[in-house]
Parts: sequence; C-alpha cells; structure tokens
Amino acid sequence: MDYKKYLNESIQSVSPSGIRKFFDIANEMDDVISLSIGEPDFQTPWHIRDEGIHSLIKGKTWYSPNRGFADLLKEVTRYYERRFNLTYSPTEQTLVTVGGSEAIDLAFRVLIQPGDEVIIPQPSFVCYEPLAVMAGGVPMIINTKNEDNFRLKADDLRAAITPKTKLLVLPFPNNPTGAIMERRDLEEIAKVVKEHELLVLSDEIYSELTYGGRNHVSIASIDGMYERTVVINGFSKSYAMTGWRLGYALGPAPIIEQMTKLHQYGIMSAPTTAQYAAIEALKHGDRDVKRMRDEYDMRRRLVVDGFNDMGLSCFEPLGAFYVFPCIKSTGLNSEEFCTRLIMEKHVAVVPGTAFGECGDGFVRVSYSYSLKHLKIALERIREFVKELKDENNG
Repeated sequence: MDYKKYLNESIQSVSPSGIRKFFDIANEMDDVISLSIGEPDFQTPWHIRDEGIHSLIKGKTWYSPNRGFADLLKEVTRYYERRFNLTYSPTEQTLVTVGGSEAIDLAFRVLIQPGDEVIIPQPSFVCYEPLAVMAGGVPMIINTKNEDNFRLKADDLRAAITPKTKLLVLPFPNNPTGAIMERRDLEEIAKVVKEHELLVLSDEIYSELTYGGRNHVSIASIDGMYERTVVINGFSKSYAMTGWRLGYALGPAPIIEQMTKLHQYGIMSAPTTAQYAAIEALKHGDRDVKRMRDEYDMRRRLVVDGFNDMGLSCFEPLGAFYVFPCIKSTGLNSEEFCTRLIMEKHVAVVPGTAFGECGDGFVRVSYSYSLKHLKIALERIREFVKELKDENNG
C-alpha cells in the first residue's frame, strides 16, 4: 500500500529530531561518553520520590481533574508569585500537562489558525518549528547571533513581523545556547510585541538554572505583557524529574480554557503519581534546586574554560546546562565534526544544525553530567581538535 496518500502531509513534512541521531549512535557503541541529551545526572530528590511512592502505597491511583489536582495548581501559582512576582488564578489560569512539551503543543494548536505566522528565534529547541507546522502555522525564523550572545534583538524582531504574524516564541533561558534575556532586553521586545499586538509563548523550563547572580525574568512580568503571554514551565530540569513527565501552563483565562479543552479530549489528565510528587517538590524543593544549580555552575565554568583553552571559542552561557562552542576553526561543518568525534574519539555531542540552520559551525554540549565524564570528554575533544589541526597543516 502507498501509505503516503493516507498520511497527514504536514506531519510527513517534518523531519525527525536531530538530537536523537547521535544519542542513538552512542547507545550502540562501547566506551562512548554522551554529552548529547539534556538529561540531569541527578536523581529526583528522595523526599520527592517518597511522596510519589507514598501516594501509590495509599492507593492514590485515580484520575486527577483535567486541569490537575487543586493542591498542585495552588502550589504552581504560589511558586510563580514568590519567585517571579506573578499572580495567577489556580482555577482559571493554570493547567497541568504531560511535560512542558504538551503545554507548548496545546498552546500552538489553540492559538494558531492555518497560515498564521509564528516567529521563532533560532538556534532553539527542536520542537517549536515542527509543532507550529503541525498546527497549520508558518514558522518565521530569526537567526540570533554569537556576537549578540544569542539574545533576541528588538530590531530583528520588528523586521520579521508581517501582517500575518500572530505569535512570538521566546525560548529563554535557551536550549541549545544557554543564552538568557535580561529585563532590559525583554522591555525592548515587549515594546515591539505591544506595538504589533502579538501574543508570546514564553518557554521557561530552565528558569531556575541561571548563573552569575542573574535571576530569571519572565516577560509576563513586563508592563502590558501579562495579558499577552502564555508561560510554559515544568519539573524536568529544575527538580531532575524528566521521567515523571509533568509540566504546566499559565496564562490568560480564555486561552487556558481552550488549552484545557484540548487536553481534556486528547490526554484527559496528567499522571497522578507525578502530581503528588510535584506538590512536594514545590513545597520543599528549593534547597534541592540550589544544590543542583551550584553544581551545574561549577561544571559550566569547567566546560567553557575547557573549550576556550583548546581554541574553540565559546561565549559564556548564563542559563540552562548547555554550552555552544564554535567549531568553524576546525574546517568542518557541525555534522562532520560530530560524526567524526563520535567515531574517532567516542564522544557524542549534537550538531548546531539540529536547532536551526544558523547553528552550523557550532555544536551543543550538555554539562548535565558528572565532573568525571566531563573531564574525560574534554580531554578526548582536545585530542581530536589537535589531530584536526595537524591534519589541516599536513
């Protein structure tokens, strides 16, 4: 049978994730150190796991309400109020989802009409462009630049807007670059957004992972942006809860209402056990977050210094747990560099092109791994770069 004529054309047009390719190769090889996946090497803290286990022992295995358990909705809104000075209604402006990715998908499908343009700064996480396409939208890419520390500039945003533009994706702190947007940056972006009456999807999954004394600022806290912004967040990165698959959305009640309807028919409710664990995380997990953030910060400095010392220039990322070194000096493109590195030195990193065409000449390296693994990987990469230099000079 020719299944292509039966399958959705928009979904067929989307390529598989470029991240998984090198992860899958690494899984089939011996002695590979993989720095390719944004997976915290920490285990979920015991008191959070205990709460999930306790809920199972007590037989709390029923469906939750569509939006999520009331106690979790309250804790999510309390968290955003105390950390980011934003007040949301737990009953009308909050939705618990199966990971942050579901929340992004719901927001796109609720907000995008066929032909609407969605502005996506790149490099950025792999899901935004495909999800926009599958929702019937038209992705409009803005290439952020190394010389700007990969921040979105207001002039570039203004130049990308057309009469069909509806939505801006704001993916900061950024995966893969580690870039952040500070308040002054967001104030400039907000002026353009309000001028053109756009909406914003702010993916804040790495909001707790900022460094150098800088705290995350949500664009929803900028004057006039609260009513224009859907905030996406979750528990995977901050609390090392990737496998629990729990996220949430905060935003204007009419938008959250429609997202909830879609969630209701497609998912019904987020995992019950994960919700009980998440309540504990928000109530008593601040010290865990600080401990993990401090450890990531130490690794961050080690990896940035390591790449700069070996001649691969790397700007200082101030968020998330990735570095984005430039490998143009090696004479290889991103795909060639990553392929040869894993085959010759058994180290897996991700081509910058997995996060947009403007990522060519860069690679993404996750430092969410132990110091031991990072040091070994850096030494192997150093050897690889030296051999490439000798090869080019030979």
